[in-house]
Amino acid sequence: MKKLGIYSRGIMRIPHLKAFLPEFEDIVFRPSEPSTCDAIAGWGMKDTAQRARSAAEKFSLPYLALEDGFLRSLDLGVNGASPMSVILDDMGIYYDCARPSRLETLLNRDETLAAMHADAALLIAEMRRLKIGKYNCAPDISSTELELGHRPLVIVLDQTFGDKSVELGNADATTFTDMVEAAIAENPDADLRIKTHPDVWSGKKRGYLGAWQSDPRVRFIALDVNWMSLAPHASRVYTVSSHAGMEALICGVPVTCFGIPYYSGWGLTDDRRRCDRRRRNRTVEELVAAAYLIYPRYLDPITGRSCTAIDVLHRLAMQRRWNERNRGYKAVVGVFRWKRPHMTPYLHSTGGRVRYIRSAARAVAAARHRNGRVLVWGGFEPPDLRAAAEQAGVPLIRIEDGFIRSTGLGSDLVRASSLVFDDAGIYFDPRSPSRLEQILATAQFSHEELTRAAALRQRINDARITKYNYGARAESSLAATLAAEGRERILVPGQVEDDKSIVLGAPGVHTNLDLLRAVREESPHAFIVYKPHPDVESGNRKGIVDPDALARYADRVVRGVSATAVLDYVDTVHTMTSLLGFEALLRGKRVTTWGMPFYAGWGLTEDRLPPPRRQRRIALDELVAAVLLRYPVYFDWDSGCPCEPEDLLEKLKGGPVASQAGWWRRKLRTVRGWLGR
Repeated sequence: MKKLGIYSRGIMRIPHLKAFLPEFEDIVFRPSEPSTCDAIAGWGMKDTAQRARSAAEKFSLPYLALEDGFLRSLDLGVNGASPMSVILDDMGIYYDCARPSRLETLLNRDETLAAMHADAALLIAEMRRLKIGKYNCAPDISSTELELGHRPLVIVLDQTFGDKSVELGNADATTFTDMVEAAIAENPDADLRIKTHPDVWSGKKRGYLGAWQSDPRVRFIALDVNWMSLAPHASRVYTVSSHAGMEALICGVPVTCFGIPYYSGWGLTDDRRRCDRRRRNRTVEELVAAAYLIYPRYLDPITGRSCTAIDVLHRLAMQRRWNERNRGYKAVVGVFRWKRPHMTPYLHSTGGRVRYIRSAARAVAAARHRNGRVLVWGGFEPPDLRAAAEQAGVPLIRIEDGFIRSTGLGSDLVRASSLVFDDAGIYFDPRSPSRLEQILATAQFSHEELTRAAALRQRINDARITKYNYGARAESSLAATLAAEGRERILVPGQVEDDKSIVLGAPGVHTNLDLLRAVREESPHAFIVYKPHPDVESGNRKGIVDPDALARYADRVVRGVSATAVLDYVDTVHTMTSLLGFEALLRGKRVTTWGMPFYAGWGLTEDRLPPPRRQRRIALDELVAAVLLRYPVYFDWDSGCPCEPEDLLEKLKGGPVASQAGWWRRKLRTVRGWLGR
């Protein structure tokens, strides 16, 4: 068993550390007997790793330098963001030009880098397209915001004071002064800007070039901006040893180096200082292959498993979209106090603020004052909120649970793994078009999207996933009864009768008893199975049907059984607006709607009350693409990261399980002060 000694608490706190270091079965913090270790690891060549380096030297053990990879995280490391990539170097470290590193050795000797051209070119193209770099929490910037004139833009990069990459890159504070003076002299007709480091902008550290603030020959970029959106505007970038110089090369921008960073000396940069060990010319693709595809180790934050650079890139892109969507001020109304901790992660942004407000009028006023927006839980929207928001010119967004929600009921206070945010309406209200209806009515779905939707539908069916994944498998007697019946088998799912989807979308048949009676009158010879809604069955919500009526209209009542277990044995589903109708469509069942649910009116259901606006006819996988891919957002509570629906299915694929919410949670509903909005 190989053992690794660690002396840094920060390293030990890295999530999935053992997955980053699979060659070590045992990782020991501050080993009492270092001689029993096979190696000692520390954080690069920084002063904080001196104890680890001393222990390795004392006991003649290999020292392994750990560092952040070059596709690291959404937010900054100084803000506590966990890395998605880590470097382990057994020779040196990439920013120390005084000795060879594993990366430098790859670039000097590896003959396979040219063969990785296609993979490296793909990564470069995706980094440019998605504007993803090492850190990704800052907003994009446009040429308008930069106030660019007709002069070429030249950017000089500042770095954090005392950064080891400066000292070990054969540079010091005077090098930064020399760099700015050279940039001024060499670009007399340029618009010269100094870009501060993100750690300096965040207030965590200081830089080298603050004294240049008063010099009229240069201007500072006094904005927190995404470097991968800024760099392409430059005609040249000057740096001492910043990794941002590498990202400028990836963006196709010429780079001048005044120190000796890892990417200089390979024929790609204008080098003012040289490293004699680096004598080979490399292409940008070969440099990226070594620095991004081979040198770091990547970990998927959702699965905790090893992955590729392109996998991490796409995870970062998803996190960045989430972060940008949530930027700005958000006033939230209509959300119970118990639900707020479950809601806040969906609204978090490095550039945003969330405030829960009880009064709709105050929420609109606060959002207007701060140029923000109002968010409301769709089922608790005050009647005057929409008009007030429109009059104030404030965007209004409605929130609801997604369609693959959780293992357990929302009414049992189980937190949701998916939500929808609708800026047009809300999917259960057919009185006006929702964002989902607009997608279904107008969207053109690519072949790749439909292929993904088909695969998602198959995975849902194979894993027997539903919205709540609540209830046991069908008992053998039910399976035998339904399988043996020769009549048409109809499932009638019960609903919560004061649910907004019924109040707003079922003007005719609008109670469970009404539905049972209507189905029996229409199909007198059918075998009708009635399944009470889980929230009603648990005693949390309204919708109980009188037992005598059940005996009159239903042949069988199933309780505590998962929806998928019943769908296996029925031919048709009749429903007012239940999501179970959508789940039945996923499983190839016939569906008749008596209200106007979101999936009615598109040619996939037989509708007793056809929604008049919905004239388009779509395929099942187009419905799936809209409902499960485009409309909701998904969140992984284990990692605290946004995720894809496929990730959520992976978590739930063990099959539906009964909710284990304690009785005390339901009792707490009676404590109105605690649950008040």
